Amino acid sequence: MSDNREERKQQQQEEENTILNQSTTNNDGSSPAGGENIPQGQVEETVEQKLEAKDRRIKELEEENAAWKDQYLRKAAEFENFRKRMLKEKQEAIQFANRQLLLDLVHILDDFERAIKSAETSKNFDSFYEGILMIEKRLYELLERKWGLKRLESVGQPFDPNKHEAITSEERTDHEVPIVLEDYQKGYSLHDKVIRTAKVKVSLPKAKDTSNINNEQNTMAGT
Repeated sequence: MSDNREERKQQQQEEENTILNQSTTNNDGSSPAGGENIPQGQVEETVEQKLEAKDRRIKELEEENAAWKDQYLRKAAEFENFRKRMLKEKQEAIQFANRQLLLDLVHILDDFERAIKSAETSKNFDSFYEGILMIEKRLYELLERKWGLKRLESVGQPFDPNKHEAITSEERTDHEVPIVLEDYQKGYSLHDKVIRTAKVKVSLPKAKDTSNINNEQNTMAGT
């Protein structure tokens, strides 16, 4: 800090000397017209004016720099707040992504509660069974209509490893290709993409016994 003051003081002295020399001599080294010298007070006043102008300019630049710095800090704070808000909204979007699906399922839970209460009072198994079937149907139709979930119909269909998982098998002579005989657990697709394969029983085509046919052909050839 002291070095800056010394440098500034030296610069001021040099400026004063320069103005004094310009004011008291002409270009050829002679005195100004009329042989009169400029008063020392006037020279000092001119130097002070220049220094004051320089100080004002420095102050203006400092104020401008402070304004830019304040604006930068404000923008940085706004961006940080924006980033935190986006992270919070993203977390909330993940947490509540299935909100509508769960609300739909809540209505199904209500149906189950009503069916259970009805069964407790009436003790009617047939009525309870029919109520459960209705709830299962309503649930599946809801998931299929609103959420694109479809049940894979497997029985009687050719075996497809992309849709079926063979748990057991049975040899059959009436099938030329593996066919699903029984569906142990349903498979499902979401928007036409399989999300769970069906666990099934599959037929295995059994090779036909050709020995008798060959014997008959040989007998006919010998006669």
